[in-house]
Amino acid sequence: MSLRDIWKNYKVLIVMGSSLGLIHLGWYQLKANPLLHKTKEELTLLNNCVLFLPKGNIHGV
Repeated sequence: MSLRDIWKNYKVLIVMGSSLGLIHLGWYQLKANPLLHKTKEELTLLNNCVLFLPKGNIHGV
């Protein structure tokens, strides 16, 4: 079985498998990025915020 036969018979599996692997690698790199993590102080500030919504239509029409 040559490399050409393997590519012809299993093209979809090869492309899907490598794509899935690259997507997972990128996801784990994003999760490990410290710039995207909020500190505990930032989270408590966000939880204590009061959001003001005017009465009436919120879409501004």
